[in-house]
Amino acid sequence: MTDLAHIRSDFPILQEEMNGHPLIYLDSAATSQKPTAVIDAISGFYQKTNANVHRGAYTLSDTATDLYEEARARVAGFINADRREVAFNRGTTSALNQVAYGWGLNNLEPGDKVLLSLMEHHANIVPWQLVSRHTGAELIYAPYTDSYALDVDALESLLDENVKVVSITAMSNVLGTINPIRHIADAAHRAGALMVVDAAQAVPHMTVDVKQMDADFLAFSGHKMLGPTGIGVLYGKLDLLEAMEPAEGGGEMISDVQLDSSTWAEVPHKFEAGTPPIAEAIGLGAAVEYLEKLGMEAVRSHEIDLTAYALDRLGAIQDLTIYGPTDVETRGGAVAFTLADIHPHDIATILDQQGIAIRAGHHCARPLARSLKAPATARASFYVYNIRSDVDALVDGLEKAREIFGVA
Repeated sequence: MTDLAHIRSDFPILQEEMNGHPLIYLDSAATSQKPTAVIDAISGFYQKTNANVHRGAYTLSDTATDLYEEARARVAGFINADRREVAFNRGTTSALNQVAYGWGLNNLEPGDKVLLSLMEHHANIVPWQLVSRHTGAELIYAPYTDSYALDVDALESLLDENVKVVSITAMSNVLGTINPIRHIADAAHRAGALMVVDAAQAVPHMTVDVKQMDADFLAFSGHKMLGPTGIGVLYGKLDLLEAMEPAEGGGEMISDVQLDSSTWAEVPHKFEAGTPPIAEAIGLGAAVEYLEKLGMEAVRSHEIDLTAYALDRLGAIQDLTIYGPTDVETRGGAVAFTLADIHPHDIATILDQQGIAIRAGHHCARPLARSLKAPATARASFYVYNIRSDVDALVDGLEKAREIFGVA
């Protein structure tokens, strides 16, 4: 176990009360809280160095540009990428749309297939659905096993010469399942397909090395990894980014504009139309620096311990069903569950009255929810600032819910 309890004071919001109780925040899979270092980085930019980037012929703009590009370099290093392979955008959803429209719209055709899994977030389904309408490509889905692992054998059986893209989550936001991305990438490449990775849940919680994964494209969001909202990252192999069309056009991403045609700026700027999220990128750079100081091995070790403790304690609650792997080495800290016949929204409301924040619903994964035959689940998700007493409070709150609803 790696005890990170000492960092809780770095997060101002954890000192707040909610409904007369100390806040216990268990919804980090949706968005994480922010340490003072990130808040100060954003505030400091606006107070001292606010200017647009890349365009101004004055010192303040040069300083802002340097800070923005320094953030890019730090983020690139965090995932073992070259800085030219990292484009900033609004988030994972935006990045996956860039791939679907920039690459898919220009390369897919009738008879082609895009292979996804049943555990995908809507952000890794809907863009491909939209592009398939324009291209005639077919979407196919790999199932999961009874132990909530991706059925890799079934996935490989679906891979044929017609599959042009395999797009899979690295870590499920509902089941917590960690998928064997390198194994899948190898299979995809043998079949002649590109490997796209939704790493929104993985990058904040474990070491992600795009070279080791051999991902062709990879997307993640800043707000799930201690950074601000409104900032995300698209990683792509350099040759693919250079060949790919931009999904958005306008200022900043051009080299030249004629009345009837335009040429694009060099990557990654080709994919950053308009004024980029400057303050957000600087905040994300500060979040990466914070995580690097903690060490991603320590982050992962802490969450393994906390998740094991949570699974043990939750598993002892009568009538509670957990959806996800039981082996903490193969899962993350998002734990979805149901409790008897109590609606998850009622569970969330009762816990909220005790200052405990969890998620309830389909978690932007309706196809998965339907396959689980659980249209809604409650979800507690843990991160670096959570401790065992947070789990204890959750368990006490769930027992209170049982009492309120008279569950025998």
